[in-house]
Formats: sequence, structure tokens, C-alpha cells
Amino acid sequence: MTSLAPELLGHTVGVRQVIQETSDACSFVLDVPADLTERFTYKPGQFVTVRIPSERTGSVARCYSIASTPATDQYIKITVKRTADGYGSNWLCDHIAAGDTLHLLPPSGTFVPDRLDGHLRLFAAGSGITPVMSILKSALDTSTGTIALYYANRDRDSIIFDTELTELAQRYPHRLTIEHRLEDEHGLPTMDSIASFAADAVDGEVFICGPAPFMSLVKNTLVTCGYDRHSIHIEEFRSLDGDPFAPIAQLVTTDANASTVDITLDGDTHTLNWPADATLIDVMVNAGIDAPYSCREGECGSCACTLVEGTVNPGNTEALDPDDIADGYILGCQARPTSPTLRVEF
Repeated sequence: MTSLAPELLGHTVGVRQVIQETSDACSFVLDVPADLTERFTYKPGQFVTVRIPSERTGSVARCYSIASTPATDQYIKITVKRTADGYGSNWLCDHIAAGDTLHLLPPSGTFVPDRLDGHLRLFAAGSGITPVMSILKSALDTSTGTIALYYANRDRDSIIFDTELTELAQRYPHRLTIEHRLEDEHGLPTMDSIASFAADAVDGEVFICGPAPFMSLVKNTLVTCGYDRHSIHIEEFRSLDGDPFAPIAQLVTTDANASTVDITLDGDTHTLNWPADATLIDVMVNAGIDAPYSCREGECGSCACTLVEGTVNPGNTEALDPDDIADGYILGCQARPTSPTLRVEF
């Protein structure tokens, strides 16, 4: 492989406004240039990856969910909550003001409803409300289904989007139900409280975001209540160690020993040569395909796809749970071919 020119991947966008949501959470309203509008088209529940300067490593990359809705909001809004010893979140909240710029990868992620016109059950804890808020607002704006939100926080002052959620509940009293679970009043979320909240909608789609113990508790409770595991969607972010903004190496795809892969993405099928030492995302980017990826480390799951035919060395699959793997999911940024022919669907 030979390296491409060293220009960073991603795009620079302006920060139009900074909103102090709570004492430890800020929202950044982005001013995307007109020529990048199509590139930054997003779906409810997706996120962007932000490049943050670092004196020690040059930069770090962090993923932050989009809280706005593509249905009615003019500008993209991401929300960042400070975490203890969290370099990225603290740097953004301390240093970025209106008029500054951020370097981003375009929206990505699979924490997205297939459809918004059904009945949704949403579970969030802390800053996990961010992608859930995008889904909630999009469903209210574009469909007639019912939405129920279970939202856990330490106390009333830590509720991100508290005023907006109250206004939405007042505007849609017959469609939106919100149950706040405040630790200082009710204690931590319990299996019984979750089961009671979710008992009447076992056929609905479920979206869960928050700390890992919270998400595990909710998922296990819902499965026990009779929910189909395929209807339960979990969003989980980890700190990224690598640099997803680094250029992707240029591949030599004329190797006679390369595998052949048929890739179906957005209704189109592409047939490409896939060298044994390259990942699927490497191959797609080199072919000029707008591949869905973000971290390139197997951590975020935005490049998850289904291996329909063939075999691969899956690499790091931490972003997939055992059920995903059993269903045939692989990560495009990790998988390398081990069979002559393959078929993959995004």
C-alpha cells in the first residue's frame, strides 16, 4: 500500500451558538457551509465525530450525538456532557464559543429507527438523552404514533432538555408520555419500574442510550417482559484511541489473489476486488464509495453490515453484541476477507 496525500479527512464547520443546557452539559449549534449541506444530511439518532486538539497526541477524536431533528430544525445541534477526567468533553465545554470552528466527520451511526410511524419506547440516562431526543422530536414531527420516554437522572437540575421536554409533553398530551426517574427522589432505576413502564407495548421498537449498566438493565428487563430482542436498539460510545481523521491508504486492488465482494449500499450494488490485508471500508473509500464509518477501530458500530455470503476475519467486534454476531453482522472497518467471493449488505 502507498499513502495518500496527508490531508486530514473530515470537514471544518462553524459553531453558530453555544447553549448551556445544565451546569455540566453544553449544546453546540453548527453552521454547516452550503456546499456541505448534502454531506451533513443526517438521520435521527446519528452522531458526528469531532477532532479535538491535544498537546500530548496532536488530537483526539470523540463521538457526540445529534440532538436536533432533521425534520424541522434548520441547524445541527450536538450536546456534550462533561465527564470526570474526560479530556474531550471538558475541552469543548471550556474552549468552544460561538464563532469558533470544529473539524468533524459527517454524521454516522445505526441507532436509527427503520420507521417513525410506529409506537416507540425510549430509555435514556443522563446524556444518553441526546440521540433519543432527536428520535423523539422526529417521530412527533413526522408521524402519529405514540412515544413513551423513561429518563433517569441524579436530580431535577441534571435533566438535559428539561424545559423542551416539558413543552413537548404539553403540546402532544395524547402522544408523548415522559417518566422521570430521579435518583434523589426515587432511587436508581429498577427492573420493576422499567417493567411497569414498558408492559403495555411489547410489540414496539425500543431505543436505549446511557451508561452501560443502565442499558444492560433495561435490555434484560425488556427481554424478560417478552420484547423481541431484534426490536431493542442500544447506543454505546467509547473513547477512541486511534485517529479516524488520518488519511486512508491507497490500495493496490489488482492483486490476482484478491477476493471479490458484492456490496449493497443505499440500493446500489458495487462489485470490488478486496485484498486480504485490507478492510472493507478501505476498499470502499478507495473506490470512491461514500462508505458509512466513523471511528475505524471497531468501537462505534457505524460501519456495521451483514455478511450474506463468504467468510471474514472479523477483527475487533466490541461494538457488536453476541446477538448481532449471531445474526451475521460484521464491522466494515475491521473485517478482512478469508474466502474468494463475498456478499455484504449495509
